[in-house]
Amino acid sequence: MNKIERGYMKIGFLGFGNMGFALAQGLVHAKAVDPNDIYALARNREKLQARCNILKITASESMEPLIKESDLIVLAVKPHQIEDIIKPIKAKLKKKVVISIAAGMLFEDYEKILQKGTEHISFLPNTACAIEEGIIIVENRHSLTEEHITEVKNIFGSLGLLEFASAEQFPIAGTISGCGPAYAAMFMEALGDAAVKNGLDRETAYRLAAKMLAGTGMLKLKTDDHPAHMKDAVCSPGGTTIKGLAALEANGFRSAVIQAIDAAMGKNG
Repeated sequence: MNKIERGYMKIGFLGFGNMGFALAQGLVHAKAVDPNDIYALARNREKLQARCNILKITASESMEPLIKESDLIVLAVKPHQIEDIIKPIKAKLKKKVVISIAAGMLFEDYEKILQKGTEHISFLPNTACAIEEGIIIVENRHSLTEEHITEVKNIFGSLGLLEFASAEQFPIAGTISGCGPAYAAMFMEALGDAAVKNGLDRETAYRLAAKMLAGTGMLKLKTDDHPAHMKDAVCSPGGTTIKGLAALEANGFRSAVIQAIDAAMGKNG
């Protein structure tokens, strides 16, 4: 791969579903990459063109021009599609930096699929990357040069937290950060329903719930306080909060969360 000037990489997305689109949104909004230097390709041409028009990036006609123009290729397709997509372009990918965002695809998997010597790394991003408040789980084993891993960190670090994880911890870390937003959204929706039941309008309820979740998360990050201590700090003897917590415990709140993660991980208990 040719030497890349610091702060400059052209990026091509092979696949442009919700997660690929979220990454591209974040990169454009963060001004980490010029929109003129982002290319995308997907089977659904109408949807692809609409999304590219929003971001003012290029909708590629085929893989050949996308790969030719890009320094960094983001594999943003389903895991079962990876081998078929890579097979005809293996030689060309050897001259690029390859980033996978396909769930369950690790360094060892790509070592078997890509040509020997190809620079590649595995990511698991979440949807909040679209607003530069995301999490990207990064497998700590990769084949990027020191220069290129630094450049990749600079670019994608603009989208939020880069959390490096071992191959063993990669799946569970990705489940917490990737599936967690759906569970948090369901909790937020439930708070909204409870608020409406008790006389508050839904729009206000959702705004309060969203800010509460964001603020609580930021409090944890800034103070590094234990979640149990944060919980206890809100509870007074005989107060409303502890009564609500007792109701959550009685209805298996903790168990439900743990079972949700186990289910997402493919475990049966």
